[in-house]
Amino acid sequence: MELRTLRYFVAVAEELHFGRAARRLHMSQPPLSRAIKQLEAEAGAPLFVRSPAGVTLTAVGTVLLDEARALLDHADRLRERVSAAAGAAALTIGILGDSTDPGVARLAAAYRRDHPGIDIRIRETDLTDPTCGLRAGLVDVALTRAPFDVTALTVRTLRTDPVGVVLRADDPLARRDALRLAELSDRRWFQFPPGTDPLWQAYWNGGRPREGPVVRAVQECLQAVLWNGTVGLTPLGHDLPDQLAVVPLTDMPPSRVVAVWNESDTNPLIRSFTETAATAYRH
Repeated sequence: MELRTLRYFVAVAEELHFGRAARRLHMSQPPLSRAIKQLEAEAGAPLFVRSPAGVTLTAVGTVLLDEARALLDHADRLRERVSAAAGAAALTIGILGDSTDPGVARLAAAYRRDHPGIDIRIRETDLTDPTCGLRAGLVDVALTRAPFDVTALTVRTLRTDPVGVVLRADDPLARRDALRLAELSDRRWFQFPPGTDPLWQAYWNGGRPREGPVVRAVQECLQAVLWNGTVGLTPLGHDLPDQLAVVPLTDMPPSRVVAVWNESDTNPLIRSFTETAATAYRH
């Protein structure tokens, strides 16, 4: 069994859908299906139960998934040790300016424990660059939030968060249990500077053009609410000053926490990092 084929299998097993797995692997579906059928022939048993809605693992597939993950992890560790011996074991991580996320702390602890020889460098960016320096070549992998232009990038979703609107605590709407975007149509919203990714801007503006002050950082957003009554969106569960309140939005798509890297980058440290991140963010 080739490592590449096992990576294909793990992608299908995690996505439980050939089409989604093919998109994740940046390949078309027919060769992926052929590779899995060949793997099933080598295993001597079906690995998936197929249906129009997707696939589920068979008992044999479940066993192979555990073993394949362990084998792929061992292969990545081998590459890391060779890189470390050559003095090249470093990974630069871009992080969106949102250090309150507990997932980051869990990820840091887990990665230090499992990869003690790797030199980790952190680059924090403001809200004007959702790829955290990735497109500029300043980082190897980014922990950020979607959506943004993903051309030539590989994106792995780590978690989804419901979204709410940030209001001043004395705002009449702050006493509501929930709101809809239409109820905020007459308010001023914060904006990002010209040149910011349009998909990113549109998402944080609730899917339509808005007017309001230009901001670049989380603290600038919060100050715009405090001083000017500007409204903006935020993932639920973040700590805010007492003078501010967050009301859930019932018709806002959730915010996706993602790991993203250049699709042409074959650095094995990136895969080990994203696998650790996927586990850390599930808890």
